[in-house]
Amino acid sequence: MNPKLFLTIRIIFGIFLLFFGFDHFFSYIPFPQMAPEANEYFANLLSTGALQLVGVVEIAAALAFIFNKFGALMALILMSVSINAVLFHVALDPEKVIGALVLLILNITMLFAYKNQYKSLLKI
Repeated sequence: MNPKLFLTIRIIFGIFLLFFGFDHFFSYIPFPQMAPEANEYFANLLSTGALQLVGVVEIAAALAFIFNKFGALMALILMSVSINAVLFHVALDPEKVIGALVLLILNITMLFAYKNQYKSLLKI
């Protein structure tokens, strides 16, 4: 991948993650209306503190991408958040799946950009 393109994607993705990560703590994004099943599931996640953990992972990944430290590791860890966000929306709130898909696509892009750092992990 072109180094300037990679830098641009890394910074944009980092800012995207910071924005949504801090929202888990400060709730500045208006909460959209969701299907009753989605609201119930989301309420359960909120009551357990799981979404705060997601916020911590998003903020840590954002800082890793912005400062280009441990980005390959955070791209792997963030993949669980990305896949779960897409699955949540596909199953319970399909109208709002676009944001989760953007997260997943950017995450896959970062995995691809860091692919050389994963070669030792994928050795058979």
